[in-house]
Amino acid sequence: MGPRFQGANLDANLALVEPLRAVAAELGVSVAQVAIAWVAAQGTDIVPLVGARRRDRLTEALGALDVKLTAAHLAKLAAAFPPGAAAGTRYAAEQMTHLDSEKKQA
Repeated sequence: MGPRFQGANLDANLALVEPLRAVAAELGVSVAQVAIAWVAAQGTDIVPLVGARRRDRLTEALGALDVKLTAAHLAKLAAAFPPGAAAGTRYAAEQMTHLDSEKKQA
C-alpha cells in the first residue's frame, strides 16, 4: 500500500474528501462523479482516466459527463486541492528515486 494510504497520511487525505462530499451533496451526485467532473474541467488537454471493475462503477463514472460544476464549485475545489495538498509521497521512497516525474525540480 502506498504512503498516502497509511497512518496519519490516510487521515489527512480522507479529510480532503469533505469538499468533494459537500459539492456532491449539493448537486445530488456521487463523490466520484464530482471528482471526475472536476478533473475534466481542468482543461481541454486533461483527460480523466477512470478504472472500473464493475458495470455499476462504469455507469457511475460515465454519469460524471452530466455533472455541471459552476464557477463557484470549481473555485471551492481549487482552494481545497492546491498542488501538493495530498499528504505523503505517491510511492515508497525506494520507488520514488526511479521516477523522473516525481522528482523535485531544481
